Amino acid sequence: MPFAHLLLPLHPILLNIVSKRLYFISIMSDNQSIVGHKIKGIRESKNLSIEEISERSGLSAEQILSIENDQNLPSLGPLIKIARALGVRLGTFMDDNDALGPVVCRAEDRERNSSISFSNDATDARKHMEYHPLAQQKAGRHMEPFVIDINPEDTPDFQLSAHEGEEFIYVMNGEVEIVYGKDTYTLKEGDSIFYDSIVKHHVHGAPGKSAKILAVVYIPF
Repeated sequence: MPFAHLLLPLHPILLNIVSKRLYFISIMSDNQSIVGHKIKGIRESKNLSIEEISERSGLSAEQILSIENDQNLPSLGPLIKIARALGVRLGTFMDDNDALGPVVCRAEDRERNSSISFSNDATDARKHMEYHPLAQQKAGRHMEPFVIDINPEDTPDFQLSAHEGEEFIYVMNGEVEIVYGKDTYTLKEGDSIFYDSIVKHHVHGAPGKSAKILAVVYIPF
């Protein structure tokens, strides 16, 4: 899950007027939720223009518009920048109903319910990673846990990016590569890695191989 540098300090502002279920259902699958519609709803509720979000986030207006219209499958990096520009948590784009107590995510629900597809910073914007959020209903969370299905690519094409915080990855099955700074780590089933995500990095499947990983992302406010 690649990330880009954070440009603004995050001060979360949660607005009650924002619907908790503004999910756009992708034509790829009835169970794949794309966050563009929700980003647009939050932006409009704050009376912010695309140009203002572009200036705050460092992303181009064209990129933001394509994300909002679900024409571009973004990586997590641009989403973190947009979240900070909007003054909300990254998880706001994925939230369902807020719960103050423990949140249980059943395996059958995770596979059946909506997932979020990202292009994994690939230049062709194909769907390379499917994120299954594990804590959509937890209010005020500081960690984002996911089960991620990584689709095979013969020659992964990606860009390194970074963000404040930490990441933990555990390989459930398959084989993945983590490019971290100048080093590359290959992880197989049962392997794990924990790193400071301020260093430029990228996670993808080993060439020609699929994988399933558990990833926990911590982003400080």
